[in-house]
Amino acid sequence: MKVIGLTGNIGCGKSAVAAMLRRLGAECVDADLLVHELLAPGTLTTRRVVRRFGREILKPDGGVDRQALARIVFANPKRLLSLERIIHPAVIAEVDRRLQASTAPVFVVEAIKLLESDLSIRCDQAWVVTCAAEQQVARLVGPRGMSREDALQRIRAQPAQAEKAARANVVIDNSGALEDTWRQVEAAWDRLLGPGGQGSQVPPTRS
Repeated sequence: MKVIGLTGNIGCGKSAVAAMLRRLGAECVDADLLVHELLAPGTLTTRRVVRRFGREILKPDGGVDRQALARIVFANPKRLLSLERIIHPAVIAEVDRRLQASTAPVFVVEAIKLLESDLSIRCDQAWVVTCAAEQQVARLVGPRGMSREDALQRIRAQPAQAEKAARANVVIDNSGALEDTWRQVEAAWDRLLGPGGQGSQVPPTRS
């Protein structure tokens, strides 16, 4: 099995690239979706986060309101670090569990903090997805419904794209048409597994 660590800053299109890798036969785990599960009502992680940040971050059902939590931590680097110290070990433990159970030829760990965490040492390659800065903002304000102010706050809280790209084995530029991104992904897949690796050869289109 080959393990790809897939990362890139918010709004760059990691999920689009992960979907392409699934077409090619990979099993993918999204660390952000794992965080959703970890911050559900009644979990140990939720209890730890509430102890650190207060009950005002809870939704009526007892789960964590991630938008309320984000407004707190992205405005304060020390609070963000405090949250990461709670979340990251729990995410890594679940990734390890799924990785050990997988029988896929390629396992993909999609994580925005891949290179900044111990997830990276589990990976054979690091793939970084990039795009133009104005596209990041547009993707957050449009489909995700963020305000421009919230989008910029999230973007500025992250390391520069160039820093991540400098540490990558593969850089996928998602600034152009989705078909261009697909060609880059397919070429990198072939370099990883050799031409003819299993998977769909039908390029995706934007909906």
